Amino acid sequence: MPTRPPASARPSNALTSAALRQQVWAANVGLPRAGLVTMHSGNASGIDRARRQILIKPSGVDYDRLRPQELVTVDLDGRVRAGKMKPSVDLPHHLYIYRHCPEVGGIIHTHSNYATAFALLGQPIPAYLTAIADEFGGEIPCLPYLDNIGDHIGEAIVAALHAAAAQGRTPPPALLLGHHGAFAFGPTPKAAFKAAVMLEDVAKTCHLALTLGSPEALPAAEVKKWHDRYRFGYGQTRPGRSAALAGLRLGLGGKQAAMGGAREVAKLARRVKGAGRS
Repeated sequence: MPTRPPASARPSNALTSAALRQQVWAANVGLPRAGLVTMHSGNASGIDRARRQILIKPSGVDYDRLRPQELVTVDLDGRVRAGKMKPSVDLPHHLYIYRHCPEVGGIIHTHSNYATAFALLGQPIPAYLTAIADEFGGEIPCLPYLDNIGDHIGEAIVAALHAAAAQGRTPPPALLLGHHGAFAFGPTPKAAFKAAVMLEDVAKTCHLALTLGSPEALPAAEVKKWHDRYRFGYGQTRPGRSAALAGLRLGLGGKQAAMGGAREVAKLARRVKGAGRS
C-alpha cells in the first residue's frame, strides 16, 4: 500500500481518505433526498489522485441502506481494490473522465426529471437565467444519444469539455446526454453534487417558463459578467478555481481542440446510429 504524500505534494483539491469516503457517501445518499434519482438509478464517485483510486456506489444498492464502508474502491484501470460488492455499471464512464480530466475530483450521474426532459428532446438549456450564467458559464450542452458500449459516453463527455475550454469558455460543470440523463462534475464530490442539484433546479425553472412563453437567452457579455462575479467574488473565500472547472488541464489548445472535440462527438453519434441499423 503506497504511503500518502505530504499535503504540499497532493493536488490542491485533495481530501483525506476518510473525508473523500464521507463526501462520496453523502453525495450518493443526497441524490434521492434532492429528488434527483429514484430507486437504484444514478451514482456518485470521487477520486484520490495520490493513490490513483476512486470510490463509487455499488451496483443496485438501495440508497437508504448504503453505508460509507460499502463504497467500492477501484483503481484507474477498473480493478476492484476494496469492497465486497460490484461497482456501479457506469464505472467505465467515470473512469474515462477521471483519466482525461485531471481537475475533476467528483462525478455525479442522474436521470433527474426536468434535466432529462431536455435530454430526451436533444435540447441544450440556453443561458436564460442568471443562475445558469453563475454556475454553468453559458448554455448547458446536450450531447447526442450514445450507447453504453465501451467508452462511447466518456469519450463524448471529455470531447465536449475539451471543446468548451478550447473555445475560451469555462467547461460546464454539467451536461445532458440525449435520451439518457445528466452528468455533473466538480473538483470534489460535494461540488459535483451541487452542480447536479443546480442543473435540475434551473431545468425546472426553464421548463415552467417555456410552458408560459418564449424566454430569451442572456447576451454573452451579460453571461460573462455574472459568471465572473460568481467565480471570483462569491462566498467567503476567493476560490483558487471555479466550481465549473476553470482550471481544467486539457493538453489541447485553441481552435484545433474545439474542432477536434466537436468532431469526436459527431463521430461517436454516427457510430451509434450505424450500429443501430446493422
